[in-house]
Amino acid sequence: MQPGSDRPAIPPAKENCRAFCVRETFCRKQRLLRTAQFKETYDQNRRWHGRHMVLFLRSAPDASLRLGVVASKKVGNAPERARAKRRLREAFRRNRAAFTASTDDLVLVARRSILTAPWNDVVAELLKLASQAGLMPPPAK
Repeated sequence: MQPGSDRPAIPPAKENCRAFCVRETFCRKQRLLRTAQFKETYDQNRRWHGRHMVLFLRSAPDASLRLGVVASKKVGNAPERARAKRRLREAFRRNRAAFTASTDDLVLVARRSILTAPWNDVVAELLKLASQAGLMPPPAK
């Protein structure tokens, strides 16, 4: 115990992050973090364009449906870029379970229109681009 406190002196151990976290958050294993991974994604030139975003796919031996998010200065100032990236991450997080047809990593690049787009349009466009890219299984007939 720490003096004058009811807390233990040793901090609790951190939870281990799995490739697919139990909580609905993104842990480090679910994100593309290194510049080399982003460069490899762009070099493969597998992209699909939408009004609010561009989706890039990365095939690699270590790919496991991880997400990278990019918002350039064309999107706006720092708070606007942060908001654009949050919207893309949240749309992906809520729909990640639907992307079962592939294990490729993806990079979402925000466009300026994502800042004013209705939420339903952002989600619908992400699902449309993912379907075009083959990330979603074909519809059952």
